[in-house]
Amino acid sequence: MSTTGLEVFDKTLQATHIWLDEIMEEIGPDRGLAWRVLSVVLQTLRDRLPVELAAHFGAQLPLLVRGTYYAGFDPSKMPAGWHTADEFRQHIADGLADARTVGATAAIEAVVGVLDRHLSTGQVENVYRALPKPIRELWPTFAPWDA
Repeated sequence: MSTTGLEVFDKTLQATHIWLDEIMEEIGPDRGLAWRVLSVVLQTLRDRLPVELAAHFGAQLPLLVRGTYYAGFDPSKMPAGWHTADEFRQHIADGLADARTVGATAAIEAVVGVLDRHLSTGQVENVYRALPKPIRELWPTFAPWDA
């Protein structure tokens, strides 16, 4: 049975709820916080990617998630000039500063886990390889590839 009357909306709502449920398994049962974590981590990741890859990656996201991914998008500032894991974590911590306490590392792990499970391995690997090595180390499922 259709919730919205449009299949494309029903599919993106279903996919988004699945993603949020998986994030909540990691950070706790707060759907609003899960949405915030997803948004902040995706936007921080987007800002560190080359523009073309950021656009290609965004096209792989569910429609609703893609909306938050592109919120505040400014391709003239990409890729961001920071290169360390601490800088990446700090951008996420800053984005979550007014939300219920969730650590930047926990937020990153929850979101990259969702990406690993729901996007193609090739797409995730392209994003992973485009990041500076210190930031890649925050992506635990792919980190062994650098060994």
